[in-house]
Amino acid sequence: MAAGGALLRALGFAALLLPALPRGSPGSAERRCFCQVTGHLDDCTCDVETIDAFNNYKLFPRLNQLLESDYFRYYKVNLKKPCPFWNDNSHCGIRDCAVKPCPSDEVPDGIRSAGYKYSEEANSRAEECEEANRLGAVDESLSKETQQAVLQWTWHDDSSDSFCEADDIHSPDAEYVDLLLNPERYTGYKGPDAWKIWNSIYEENCFKPQNVKRPLTSGRGQMFYKWLKGVCVEKRAFYRLISGLHASINIHLSARYLLQDTWSEKKWGPNVTEFQQRFDEVVTRGEGPRRLKNLYFLYLIELRALSKVLPFFERPGFQLYTGNQSHDAEIKNLLLEVLHLAKSFPLHFDENSFFAGNKKEAAKLKEEVRLHFKNISKIMDCVGCFKCRLWGKLQTQGLGTALKILFSESLIEKIPESGPSYGFQLTRQEIVALFNAFGRISTSVRELENFRAILRTMR
Repeated sequence: MAAGGALLRALGFAALLLPALPRGSPGSAERRCFCQVTGHLDDCTCDVETIDAFNNYKLFPRLNQLLESDYFRYYKVNLKKPCPFWNDNSHCGIRDCAVKPCPSDEVPDGIRSAGYKYSEEANSRAEECEEANRLGAVDESLSKETQQAVLQWTWHDDSSDSFCEADDIHSPDAEYVDLLLNPERYTGYKGPDAWKIWNSIYEENCFKPQNVKRPLTSGRGQMFYKWLKGVCVEKRAFYRLISGLHASINIHLSARYLLQDTWSEKKWGPNVTEFQQRFDEVVTRGEGPRRLKNLYFLYLIELRALSKVLPFFERPGFQLYTGNQSHDAEIKNLLLEVLHLAKSFPLHFDENSFFAGNKKEAAKLKEEVRLHFKNISKIMDCVGCFKCRLWGKLQTQGLGTALKILFSESLIEKIPESGPSYGFQLTRQEIVALFNAFGRISTSVRELENFRAILRTMR
């Protein structure tokens, strides 16, 4: 009880430091957060209400089921990489910041040994078998069937089309993490260290001139939004994607907040006050609703990527390999169901507006966007909270994979129904990150419905 009392006193003291939440008539709290989060989204033909209905009642339940499967719950990550941008070895000492890696014997054989991309044509390429053996990819203690599957992962150089700085999964510091046992939630990591991360992302990687101040930095956002409206659609979309990702993370932290911490149990649940501090129109000086709309924009981009990548997963030779044949077939069917659902969405984002001008200038801009996003993925290694670092790395890799898909449309269209797919490939890491990252966005949209219902009764 002493620990619980100390926590409550700390939360009470922290509340005194936060801006006072405005009060009004019943339902006014909901209006302040959501009154502008309705109707059509900028640069899109879609509206918020269509996304809510589609996500919450069709896609979210099936996607959630998919992410609980063995193939998607294990993610290999190196949480010990040093920050490449500043000398700061400080780490969050709060116990909820810790990540518990999986003992190797708990990870299915097929996942633990398959370090290469899976495709059915690799058997015919002897040099790939030699490369796999050279890198020690095949554990001789595994069954012949498992060894055969490992050798079917093809080599492919992602350096030219990747939007993320990927971890070296063969590094001794890379470990498997069970995402279900290390959920994204509030850890207590905040303040100057957390602000430094986001400030570096926004100020140095979102194409913004230094003389254009972000909202809340200067207290007014008129100049910022005048600048944002005047830039090309690609740079505007880039900012909105980062803002949407930031909003989604803040929703997760508000929805899974530590409400009670005693010697006998911990209780996690929605913290409405925390949500209001981040999204209330008055408290955020008009920024909160904009952030939520950017979340919906991010949803559309990642949903579009899922609809576009369907041919890659539909091939008969593609497997979500874990070593359990019947389970793998069942999960692939569920995966295809989710992808067909994504494709059925009636108001998809039209990515053809991106990089549609002069070919030389468009290619230059695309490369600039890719490098900026790759830089953001590197910043995730500077996050001091290991659990926040885990989910930050996964979600940036997932968004980076979505962008890779959208900008590889011509290669995906050329994928044959059977046989090699040399032009376009995804690693298992990219696949797991892609679906789990979208799962986080989908969860955020679903959580907004809960917060709406709670705020509806408040002043």
